[in-house]
Amino acid sequence: MSELCIHRREVLQRGLALGALGTAGARQALASDPPARVTPAPAALFPVSFNTSTLRGQKLPLVELVEIVAKAGYQGIEPWMDELDRHVESGGSLKDIGKRIRDHGLKVTGGIAFFEWMVDDESRRKAAFEHARQRFEQFSQIGATHLAAPPAGDVKNVSLLAAAERYRALLEMAADFGIVPAVEIWGPAANVCRLGQAVCIALEAHHLRACILPDVYHLHRGGSGLADVGKLNGGILAGFHLNDYPASPPAGQLKDADRVYPGDGVAPLKQLFRDLRAIGYRGAVSIELFNPEYYKQDPMVVARTALEKTRRVMEE
Repeated sequence: MSELCIHRREVLQRGLALGALGTAGARQALASDPPARVTPAPAALFPVSFNTSTLRGQKLPLVELVEIVAKAGYQGIEPWMDELDRHVESGGSLKDIGKRIRDHGLKVTGGIAFFEWMVDDESRRKAAFEHARQRFEQFSQIGATHLAAPPAGDVKNVSLLAAAERYRALLEMAADFGIVPAVEIWGPAANVCRLGQAVCIALEAHHLRACILPDVYHLHRGGSGLADVGKLNGGILAGFHLNDYPASPPAGQLKDADRVYPGDGVAPLKQLFRDLRAIGYRGAVSIELFNPEYYKQDPMVVARTALEKTRRVMEE
């Protein structure tokens, strides 16, 4: 059997292809599951993490962000690369902040960094891979297992198969640091703005750790919506960025600043949670907001409000 076939078989065994089980079929299968698999409380079923973009406007040091996230009651944190840089520049240690995160009972469910891993320009891509290597090393020190890999740079004319080859190379390099980069969907981007594009790259990478990182806002903004999440297999998801969006403006005119607390907009979040459960996803959902109105408020109030509203939607 060829190496390609072996890779394809391994990928399919992990369920990285689109699930053959549609939403209706998934619910029917779920109904026959043993009670132990269908009775956990929603909050326990989907650990809630906090993406620190939600408090970026307050410009808080990473140590303080960790304290807020833990006290607010989250189970994980998802920091940004510049926050790690500032922590080191101020004399802090990444290993020490990693220990602080663990001591507070938190997990680093992901991390946000930007490098042009997907571009056609070979020199820029080579520099991007070196940049990615540095970020993998930094995030590994704080205990991160995953890192977002969005379609940064000039990617408009990049073929999905070429992107898949480059993604596989990124996965192989990241393995040295115990990190898994996830193909992140960006709704306004010129490429990988839709769910199907991200799935194609992950599948065609032919790598057991290939995965994607969807976002409620980005799926809506890029025109995919949330309905097709129920057609996936949960194994392809590295996480899920959670937020909500208003009824207007139209999807194509929305901006990051329009994101609102889960439950305060019109996104079909209740169905999303049902679909995530039906496809077997049990990982974290991470609240990621960029709302300037929230940046004016007390950080603890924002963190607690986001968690309370998220849990309310889950319970409903």
